[in-house]
Parts: sequence; C-alpha cells; structure tokens
Amino acid sequence: MAKNKILIAGNWKMNKTGAEAKALCAEIVAGLAGQDKVDVTVCPTFTALESAASALAGSKVVLGAQNVYVKADGAYTGEISTGMLLAAGCKAVILGHSERRQYFGETDAFINEKALVAVKAGLTPIVCVGETLAEREAGKTLEVVTTQVTGTLKGMTADDAKNLVVAYEPVWAIGTGKVATPAMAQEVHAAIRALLVKQFGAAGNGVRILYGGSMKPDNASELLDQPDIDGGLIGGASLKAKSFLELVTIAQSKGISGHHCCCCR
Repeated sequence: MAKNKILIAGNWKMNKTGAEAKALCAEIVAGLAGQDKVDVTVCPTFTALESAASALAGSKVVLGAQNVYVKADGAYTGEISTGMLLAAGCKAVILGHSERRQYFGETDAFINEKALVAVKAGLTPIVCVGETLAEREAGKTLEVVTTQVTGTLKGMTADDAKNLVVAYEPVWAIGTGKVATPAMAQEVHAAIRALLVKQFGAAGNGVRILYGGSMKPDNASELLDQPDIDGGLIGGASLKAKSFLELVTIAQSKGISGHHCCCCR
C-alpha cells in the first residue's frame, strides 16, 4: 500500500502572542516557498489565530486550533465554538491532547463529542491518543490506546474518516526529551491502523497517523521511515522556524506525495 502524504503539524501550546505568531508564520511561509510534497499545519493559541491567519493568507499552510467546545454558542464562559474557529480561518483542530486529559480531566467520551462536532462543522480533528509511563511499564500500551481510539472515534463513519487525523503521543515522551524508538512507535501506529481499518474499512488506510512524542530533526528521518507513521505532531520544535522547517525538509526527502485529507487542499 502506498504511504499517505506526510503531514507536519505544529502544536504551539500556550506560547506566542499575536505579534509573535504572525512573525513565526511569515518565516514558515517564506521557508516553504515552492514545496508541495508535505502538508503543513500550525496550531497557535486562540488569541493568536487571526494574526496567524493573516500571515498564512495565500499560502498552503493550514491553520489549526488547539481545542474546541461542543456547543455552537451560549453561556459557556471561556470556551470557543467551531463557528468561531472557522471564522478565524481554521481548518483543523487538535483534540484530546494528553495535557487536556491530564490537567483538565477530558475523557474519551468528551473528546469523542468534540470530534463529531468538529467533523460536522468541516474541521479536521487531530485526535490524540497515548499511554503514560506507568501504563507502558505495566504492559498496557496497546490496551490503553485501543480504548482511546475506539472511544474517541465512536460514531464516526468511513466518510468522516476522509477528514480525520490521529496522533499517537506516548505521554512519557512529551517534552521530556525521551522518544519511543522507531520500532516502538511503529508497533503502536500499526495497531492504530488496524483499528481504523476495522472501523472504516479501506478508508482507514487513508487516515494519517502522526507521531507526537518529541519528534525532532535528529530523530525524524527514522520515525518517518516507518510504514504507518504519516508525519509528526510537533511541540517544542515547532516554536522556531528553523527547527520546524528542518522537519519539513526531512519529510520532503521521503518523496511521498500521496493521499491527503480535505483540510490540506
């Protein structure tokens, strides 16, 4: 089976003001001039979305958000709706990141609700799954990931799968400098692929599965060589244009230009 077109997505977390986001996006756009072998998405914080959108205008870089709420409007202080994200220029949204699970108590059921709302609105959900260090050491990695994938994607159809991205992020490797070996990462990605095919049939093969555990320029090549690793959800390395663009260059060298979801047209 031909590998999917690589996607490099930057999760900026709680970093960058509007002005800083605009400057970083301008650098990224300039650095990507003429490349179309790799899809690129950046996900700034809510307050920087419109500034980022202005800098990305006319480029192929997709704007994403880091979260969304399940209601369209109403008395939900501090929350942001799909309509607001669309109006700000977003085409994608990260859902269920381990930090949302850890610090804000998000459950698979709640993430699932968000994913369904996002797909219905025409946003590409980047749904995150992954195990903690304690779960890995207890030999429960595949059990945990299976529960999360089936729970967060419940009710999605093969048609929905055309506009879906899954990110595997071993929690123990986020921001710690630790990284799963390519073989460890591939084992989990292959298990996720099997779950996607089970739920969506052939469409499951077209869902891109990103690796989100401290992918950096010095380990990206080996990770991207794995058959079921279709890109990276990048944290720290996405906050500087140099390291982020280096990751895109590495991805370009893989020469993949296959399937891509509608958010990246």
